[in-house]
Amino acid sequence: MHQVSVARLHEDNREALALAWVAARDAGTAVRREAAESAALVGYLNLTHPNSIQVVGLADAGALDGAAATRLFASRPAAVIVADGVVPPAALVAAATAAQTPLLSSPQPAPRVIEKLSRYLVKALSDSVERHGVFMDVLGLGVLITGESGAGKSELGLELISRGHGLVADDVVAFSRLAASTLEGRCPRMLQDFIEVRGLGLLNIRTIFGETAVRRKMKLRLIAHLEKPQPGGHHPAERLPLAELSEEILGITVRKVIVPVAAGRNLAVLVEAAVRNEILKLRGIDSTAEFLARQKQQMESKD
Repeated sequence: MHQVSVARLHEDNREALALAWVAARDAGTAVRREAAESAALVGYLNLTHPNSIQVVGLADAGALDGAAATRLFASRPAAVIVADGVVPPAALVAAATAAQTPLLSSPQPAPRVIEKLSRYLVKALSDSVERHGVFMDVLGLGVLITGESGAGKSELGLELISRGHGLVADDVVAFSRLAASTLEGRCPRMLQDFIEVRGLGLLNIRTIFGETAVRRKMKLRLIAHLEKPQPGGHHPAERLPLAELSEEILGITVRKVIVPVAAGRNLAVLVEAAVRNEILKLRGIDSTAEFLARQKQQMESKD
């Protein structure tokens, strides 16, 4: 079961929201993903949604007398956060301590607290998977470069970086499903900014190429698979693939192109062209469909 403890939520958002513990620090409660199926994970006072984060703003704090505070914690929230810089009322602190439910405070406006924690919990509770490859920002599109060991994935990534594109992750990419059709890829903390190139070892891309050469995250839109030639120099990929290829990750279908690897081929240019073609498809322009329509028209005109 996917869940995020209130202690981890506090630690991950402590600096951004200036979160401070007020009561029941050792309660050990957590927000579970099942809460998202029926209600918002974070919101203003709502006594019908258990296991969520209840945010108390300036408008509500004054109304939380002893009885109201007891009813609030009886609804079994995962935690209560007093926002807008309000000093937590004594009745609220006493009720939180009695119910052993974490009570925190933040000087930030309540809408800011709700927005920040909502985005945090959606990502923290989402389905995730790790994939092997190089994840790049190419012309604003998230491209995952895959292939067998020795196919040249990292070298291609380095070439793309030198052409002005951005690195998200090398070797291991962590993908999370944020919505029905959205996959977001990030780099594990240990590998951030680094790329491994055979013969050169580990390179810090941020240090070598600057801040603009790395990205924190990207949405995955295309997979570029490097296909090495088989013994005898034969490439299994079709010369003119008419059927659109795809791959499924976490239940989401992602378009895929096969890029044959061969001496003298400029793979960076080919990937850029594939991305430009994908951008055209997103705008409703399909080059293959256009060619087939032209061919059909030509054949019909000869009849």
